[in-house]
Amino acid sequence: MTHDTGYVHFIKQNAPFLATGALLSFLSSFGQTYFISIFGGEIREQYELSNGDWGLIYMIGTGASAAVMLFAGGLADRFRVRHLGITVILLLGLSCVLMALNPIAALLPLVVFFLRFFGQGMTTQVATVAMARWFVATRGRALAVAAMGYMLAEATLPLIMVWMKSRIEWHIIWLGCAAFCLAMIPVLFRLLRLERTPQSVSADQHSTGLFDKHWTRMDALRHPMFWAMAPAVMSFSGFGTAFWFHQVHFAEIKGWSHLALVAIFPLGTATVFLSTIFYGWAVDRIGAVRLLPFYLIPYIIAFVLHWYAPNLGWTALALILMGAAGGGQATLLNACWAEFYGTRHLGSIKAAATALMVLGSAIGPGLSGWLIDNGVGFEVQMLGYAASFAIAALFLLYPVSLMQRSSTAP
Repeated sequence: MTHDTGYVHFIKQNAPFLATGALLSFLSSFGQTYFISIFGGEIREQYELSNGDWGLIYMIGTGASAAVMLFAGGLADRFRVRHLGITVILLLGLSCVLMALNPIAALLPLVVFFLRFFGQGMTTQVATVAMARWFVATRGRALAVAAMGYMLAEATLPLIMVWMKSRIEWHIIWLGCAAFCLAMIPVLFRLLRLERTPQSVSADQHSTGLFDKHWTRMDALRHPMFWAMAPAVMSFSGFGTAFWFHQVHFAEIKGWSHLALVAIFPLGTATVFLSTIFYGWAVDRIGAVRLLPFYLIPYIIAFVLHWYAPNLGWTALALILMGAAGGGQATLLNACWAEFYGTRHLGSIKAAATALMVLGSAIGPGLSGWLIDNGVGFEVQMLGYAASFAIAALFLLYPVSLMQRSSTAP
């Protein structure tokens, strides 16, 4: 398939595979921070927790899931998506049941661990590794289409859930999420009847990475390039997560209702949608590495605006800028891992990257909750987060220069 193939034609030709990626991305939402934090107020009330307590519990559960991701993420190299994806979704559904029925605060870290590991961790891992491996010339567009499942969820679920909470008991909503996961298993099974040949079966389809070699995870971890990417991976997920996690608190200190705040979330999601389409096209045309140093710039500006925002209009603009950067995070990084390291060991290398991302999203809510409890205002924290994104963007110049040297080497 050529790079010039239109998006629509590309989607039609590869519909079952792309739909699999999009559906898995959608389902990952039940373990994503933006979704869990919709119920933050109810959870804190039921278990009598402060912002710092809930942040700490979230940090413990998410941190544990990051540690386990290091070992489990490599399963994507060994098993077909049909088997691994369906198993993960089944376990995610059971995690939702656990959230609905958990009687005591002491079990909350375990509940958070299961939701984060099977939702944010493994479901996302299976979706992105499958896209990066099934598609080569059109990898950027495949990752972009798969990410749209997550965007659809992010645009619709917060409003639906906040509205539903005013009508039915929040535990019942979590049981509904579990039922939805189980209902999607036959759909996934049907989509994956014609699964593309996995790389474990067809070794000749592997593409090489930097310096024309197949990098192993140890090769990647020993090389400074991986660690130059780490600040971008961790700060984006960590402080982006902190913002979503404390959304109820953010609305309170700004003097807005929670419903008014979530009502503008779709603006950010619409921008993620458009920027993901743009980045999907640009990755295939220009190359992921060339775009890498620029994608964080809107995020830096967004968090300065969150600090300033005297009204919802400014926060809406900040969310739009967050969305512009989100498209890069969804497509650029996943394409870069394949370009840097090749596809033979992509699952285990991406598992290390996913573990960093999950670790970042563990630290963010815990750190910000502790700072809130210790008198550092959430708005002031936004300026610190903006500075961390600027530093992360500078680190990204190193892998870019390395790729340029590799391509000009004889």
